[in-house]
Amino acid sequence: MHNNITLFNAESHRFILLNESDPSDEDGIPSNQYLILHNGKGTLLDPGGFGVMPQVLNVMLQYIQPQDIEAIVLSHQDPDIVGGLSSWMKLTSAKIYVSRIWRRFLPHYGITHMQRFVDIPDDGCNITLNSGLTLTFVPAHFLHSPGQINVYDPLSKILFSGDVGASLVPLDENADNSDVFAHNFSTHLQFTEGFHKRYMASNRALRHWVQQVRKLDVDIIAPQHGLLYRGQVKDEFLDWLYDLPCGSDLLELD
Repeated sequence: MHNNITLFNAESHRFILLNESDPSDEDGIPSNQYLILHNGKGTLLDPGGFGVMPQVLNVMLQYIQPQDIEAIVLSHQDPDIVGGLSSWMKLTSAKIYVSRIWRRFLPHYGITHMQRFVDIPDDGCNITLNSGLTLTFVPAHFLHSPGQINVYDPLSKILFSGDVGASLVPLDENADNSDVFAHNFSTHLQFTEGFHKRYMASNRALRHWVQQVRKLDVDIIAPQHGLLYRGQVKDEFLDWLYDLPCGSDLLELD
Protein backbone atom coordinates (compact mmCIF):
# COMPACT_ATOMS: atom_id res chain seq x y z
CA MET A 1 0.00 0.00 0.00
CA HIS A 2 1.41 3.37 -1.08
CA ASN A 3 0.48 6.79 0.19
CA ASN A 4 1.51 10.29 -0.70
CA ILE A 5 4.16 9.81 -3.42
CA THR A 6 5.12 12.91 -5.42
CA LEU A 7 5.88 11.87 -9.00
CA PHE A 8 6.67 15.36 -10.29
CA ASN A 9 7.33 18.65 -8.52
CA ALA A 10 8.23 21.94 -10.21
CA GLU A 11 7.26 25.27 -8.66
CA SER A 12 3.50 25.67 -9.18
CA HIS A 13 2.92 22.20 -10.61
CA ARG A 14 2.85 18.79 -8.89
CA PHE A 15 1.65 15.32 -9.84
CA ILE A 16 0.99 13.08 -6.84
CA LEU A 17 0.10 9.44 -6.38
CA LEU A 18 -2.35 10.32 -3.66
CA ASN A 19 -3.22 6.87 -2.41
CA GLU A 20 -3.20 3.20 -3.22
CA SER A 21 -6.25 1.87 -1.45
CA ASP A 22 -6.11 -1.24 0.69
CA PRO A 23 -8.29 -3.92 -0.94
CA SER A 24 -9.87 -4.59 2.48
CA ASP A 25 -11.39 -1.09 2.33
CA GLU A 26 -13.94 -2.30 -0.20
CA ASP A 27 -13.34 -6.05 -0.31
CA GLY A 28 -12.04 -5.46 -3.82
CA ILE A 29 -8.77 -4.71 -5.55
CA PRO A 30 -6.36 -1.91 -4.70
CA SER A 31 -6.63 1.21 -6.84
CA ASN A 32 -4.49 4.29 -7.38
CA GLN A 33 -5.85 7.79 -7.01
CA TYR A 34 -3.91 10.75 -8.37
CA LEU A 35 -3.90 14.49 -7.71
CA ILE A 36 -2.53 17.17 -10.03
CA LEU A 37 -1.82 20.52 -8.40
CA HIS A 38 -1.44 23.62 -10.57
CA ASN A 39 -1.37 27.23 -9.43
CA GLY A 40 -3.11 26.35 -6.18
CA LYS A 41 -5.93 24.34 -7.76
CA GLY A 42 -6.38 20.58 -7.93
CA THR A 43 -7.52 17.89 -10.37
CA LEU A 44 -8.47 14.45 -9.08
CA LEU A 45 -8.01 11.46 -11.39
CA ASP A 46 -10.31 8.48 -10.72
CA PRO A 47 -11.17 9.37 -7.10
CA GLY A 48 -12.25 5.82 -6.25
CA GLY A 49 -15.13 3.93 -4.69
CA PHE A 50 -17.24 4.87 -1.69
CA GLY A 51 -15.21 2.81 0.79
CA VAL A 52 -11.87 4.48 0.05
CA MET A 53 -13.21 8.03 -0.08
CA PRO A 54 -12.37 8.96 3.57
CA GLN A 55 -8.81 7.67 3.20
CA VAL A 56 -8.28 9.52 -0.08
CA LEU A 57 -9.72 12.72 1.40
CA ASN A 58 -7.45 12.45 4.45
CA VAL A 59 -4.34 12.25 2.28
CA MET A 60 -5.58 14.95 -0.11
CA LEU A 61 -6.02 17.41 2.76
CA GLN A 62 -2.26 17.43 3.23
CA TYR A 63 -2.07 19.31 -0.07
CA ILE A 64 -5.30 21.12 -0.82
CA GLN A 65 -8.76 21.91 0.50
CA PRO A 66 -11.85 20.46 -1.22
CA GLN A 67 -13.06 23.89 -2.35
CA ASP A 68 -9.88 24.23 -4.44
CA ILE A 69 -10.51 21.07 -6.47
CA GLU A 70 -11.46 22.40 -9.90
CA ALA A 71 -11.78 19.15 -11.87
CA ILE A 72 -12.47 15.46 -11.37
CA VAL A 73 -11.71 13.08 -14.22
CA LEU A 74 -13.36 9.67 -14.59
CA SER A 75 -11.48 7.37 -16.95
CA HIS A 76 -14.56 5.17 -17.34
CA GLN A 77 -17.72 3.99 -15.60
CA ASP A 78 -16.63 1.27 -13.15
CA PRO A 79 -17.63 1.47 -9.46
CA ASP A 80 -14.00 1.50 -8.24
CA ILE A 81 -13.79 4.87 -10.00
CA VAL A 82 -17.25 6.38 -9.69
CA GLY A 83 -18.58 4.80 -6.46
CA GLY A 84 -17.55 7.68 -4.21
CA LEU A 85 -18.36 10.48 -6.63
CA SER A 86 -21.53 11.69 -4.88
CA SER A 87 -19.48 12.47 -1.77
CA TRP A 88 -16.84 14.33 -3.79
CA MET A 89 -19.54 16.36 -5.52
CA LYS A 90 -20.92 17.45 -2.14
CA LEU A 91 -17.46 18.51 -0.92
CA THR A 92 -16.33 20.30 -4.08
CA SER A 93 -17.73 22.46 -6.85
CA ALA A 94 -15.49 20.72 -9.41
CA LYS A 95 -16.53 19.99 -12.95
CA ILE A 96 -16.58 16.27 -13.79
CA TYR A 97 -14.96 15.13 -17.02
CA VAL A 98 -16.04 11.79 -18.52
CA SER A 99 -16.50 10.14 -21.91
CA ARG A 100 -19.68 11.35 -23.57
CA ILE A 101 -21.05 7.79 -23.82
CA TRP A 102 -21.12 7.29 -20.03
CA ARG A 103 -22.68 10.54 -18.91
CA ARG A 104 -26.27 9.32 -19.21
CA PHE A 105 -25.50 6.15 -17.23
CA LEU A 106 -23.98 7.87 -14.18
CA PRO A 107 -27.33 8.84 -12.58
CA HIS A 108 -27.74 5.12 -11.85
CA TYR A 109 -25.12 5.64 -9.11
CA GLY A 110 -27.49 8.08 -7.42
CA ILE A 111 -25.61 11.04 -8.87
CA THR A 112 -27.47 14.30 -9.48
CA HIS A 113 -26.51 17.78 -10.70
CA MET A 114 -25.55 16.42 -14.10
CA GLN A 115 -25.02 19.98 -15.34
CA ARG A 116 -21.58 19.81 -13.71
CA PHE A 117 -20.47 17.08 -16.12
CA VAL A 118 -18.40 17.79 -19.22
CA ASP A 119 -18.49 15.31 -22.12
CA ILE A 120 -15.19 14.19 -23.60
CA PRO A 121 -15.59 13.43 -27.33
CA ASP A 122 -14.60 10.06 -28.76
CA ASP A 123 -11.55 11.53 -30.50
CA GLY A 124 -10.26 13.14 -27.30
CA CYS A 125 -9.40 16.81 -26.91
CA ASN A 126 -7.30 19.38 -25.08
CA ILE A 127 -8.96 21.26 -22.23
CA THR A 128 -7.55 24.25 -20.36
CA LEU A 129 -8.88 24.57 -16.81
CA ASN A 130 -9.41 27.82 -14.92
CA SER A 131 -6.02 27.40 -13.22
CA GLY A 132 -4.33 27.55 -16.62
CA LEU A 133 -3.57 23.81 -16.64
CA THR A 134 -4.00 22.23 -20.08
CA LEU A 135 -4.72 18.48 -20.13
CA THR A 136 -4.83 16.20 -23.15
CA PHE A 137 -7.62 13.62 -23.09
CA VAL A 138 -6.45 10.54 -24.98
CA PRO A 139 -8.96 7.92 -26.21
CA ALA A 140 -8.40 4.40 -24.89
CA HIS A 141 -11.61 2.86 -26.17
CA PHE A 142 -12.26 -0.85 -25.50
CA LEU A 143 -9.35 -1.00 -23.02
CA HIS A 144 -11.40 -2.29 -21.31
CA SER A 145 -14.28 0.15 -21.45
CA PRO A 146 -15.73 1.22 -24.83
CA GLY A 147 -15.54 4.77 -23.51
CA GLN A 148 -12.28 4.86 -21.56
CA ILE A 149 -10.25 8.06 -21.67
CA ASN A 150 -6.69 8.65 -20.47
CA VAL A 151 -5.19 11.94 -19.29
CA TYR A 152 -1.81 13.28 -20.41
CA ASP A 153 -0.22 16.08 -18.42
CA PRO A 154 2.36 17.73 -20.72
CA LEU A 155 4.09 19.59 -17.87
CA SER A 156 5.00 16.48 -15.89
CA LYS A 157 5.00 14.23 -18.98
CA ILE A 158 2.87 11.73 -17.07
CA LEU A 159 0.12 9.73 -18.77
CA PHE A 160 -2.66 8.54 -16.49
CA SER A 161 -3.61 5.35 -18.33
CA GLY A 162 -6.67 4.11 -16.44
CA ASP A 163 -6.87 0.32 -16.67
CA VAL A 164 -4.16 0.06 -19.32
CA GLY A 165 -1.06 -1.15 -17.53
CA ALA A 166 -2.98 -2.36 -14.48
CA SER A 167 -1.30 -5.03 -12.37
CA LEU A 168 -2.12 -6.98 -9.23
CA VAL A 169 1.12 -7.14 -7.30
CA PRO A 170 0.98 -9.11 -4.00
CA LEU A 171 1.36 -6.99 -0.89
CA ASP A 172 4.79 -7.40 0.67
CA GLU A 173 5.00 -6.09 4.23
CA ASN A 174 8.78 -5.81 3.88
CA ALA A 175 8.68 -3.87 0.62
CA ASP A 176 9.70 -0.22 0.29
CA ASN A 177 6.33 1.50 0.04
CA SER A 178 7.94 4.57 -1.48
CA ASP A 179 8.94 2.55 -4.55
CA VAL A 180 5.95 2.60 -6.88
CA PHE A 181 7.69 1.65 -10.15
CA ALA A 182 8.13 -1.67 -11.93
CA HIS A 183 11.87 -2.20 -12.37
CA ASN A 184 12.02 -5.42 -14.39
CA PHE A 185 9.33 -5.98 -16.98
CA SER A 186 10.00 -9.72 -17.34
CA THR A 187 9.42 -10.15 -13.60
CA HIS A 188 6.44 -7.80 -13.57
CA LEU A 189 4.73 -9.58 -16.46
CA GLN A 190 3.25 -12.29 -14.22
CA PHE A 191 1.23 -9.63 -12.39
CA THR A 192 -0.20 -7.89 -15.46
CA GLU A 193 -0.43 -10.42 -18.32
CA GLY A 194 -3.58 -12.23 -17.19
CA PHE A 195 -5.47 -9.00 -16.63
CA HIS A 196 -4.67 -7.63 -20.06
CA LYS A 197 -5.49 -10.85 -21.88
CA ARG A 198 -8.88 -11.09 -20.17
CA TYR A 199 -9.99 -7.46 -19.92
CA MET A 200 -8.58 -5.74 -23.01
CA ALA A 201 -10.90 -6.12 -25.99
CA SER A 202 -8.50 -6.88 -28.85
CA ASN A 203 -5.00 -6.42 -30.15
CA ARG A 204 -6.33 -3.89 -32.67
CA ALA A 205 -7.50 -1.68 -29.81
CA LEU A 206 -4.15 -2.06 -28.06
CA ARG A 207 -2.17 -1.15 -31.18
CA HIS A 208 -4.28 1.95 -31.72
CA TRP A 209 -3.58 3.04 -28.15
CA VAL A 210 0.17 2.35 -28.35
CA GLN A 211 0.41 4.35 -31.58
CA GLN A 212 -1.23 7.34 -29.87
CA VAL A 213 0.98 7.10 -26.79
CA ARG A 214 4.17 6.94 -28.86
CA LYS A 215 3.27 10.31 -30.39
CA LEU A 216 3.38 11.89 -26.92
CA ASP A 217 6.44 12.76 -24.87
CA VAL A 218 5.72 10.41 -21.97
CA ASP A 219 8.11 9.91 -19.06
CA ILE A 220 5.75 7.92 -16.80
CA ILE A 221 2.73 5.73 -17.47
CA ALA A 222 0.57 5.76 -14.35
CA PRO A 223 -2.26 3.18 -14.31
CA GLN A 224 -5.23 2.99 -11.96
CA HIS A 225 -4.01 -0.27 -10.43
CA GLY A 226 -0.56 -1.43 -9.41
CA LEU A 227 2.92 -0.26 -10.28
CA LEU A 228 3.92 2.55 -12.63
CA TYR A 229 6.15 2.39 -15.72
CA ARG A 230 9.09 4.56 -16.77
CA GLY A 231 12.35 4.31 -18.70
CA GLN A 232 13.18 1.00 -20.33
CA VAL A 233 10.32 -0.78 -18.54
CA LYS A 234 7.85 1.69 -20.07
CA ASP A 235 9.24 1.01 -23.56
CA GLU A 236 9.17 -2.77 -23.02
CA PHE A 237 5.59 -2.51 -21.80
CA LEU A 238 4.50 -0.65 -24.94
CA ASP A 239 6.30 -3.15 -27.19
CA TRP A 240 4.60 -6.04 -25.38
CA LEU A 241 1.13 -4.50 -25.66
CA TYR A 242 1.57 -3.84 -29.35
CA ASP A 243 1.89 -7.57 -30.09
CA LEU A 244 -0.40 -8.98 -27.37
CA PRO A 245 -3.35 -11.17 -28.45
CA CYS A 246 -6.19 -10.51 -26.01
CA GLY A 247 -9.94 -10.41 -25.56
CA SER A 248 -11.78 -11.35 -28.75
CA ASP A 249 -8.51 -12.46 -30.34
CA LEU A 250 -8.52 -15.46 -28.01
CA LEU A 251 -12.07 -16.64 -28.72
CA GLU A 252 -12.27 -19.99 -30.46
CA LEU A 253 -14.82 -20.30 -33.25
CA ASP A 254 -16.66 -23.53 -34.05
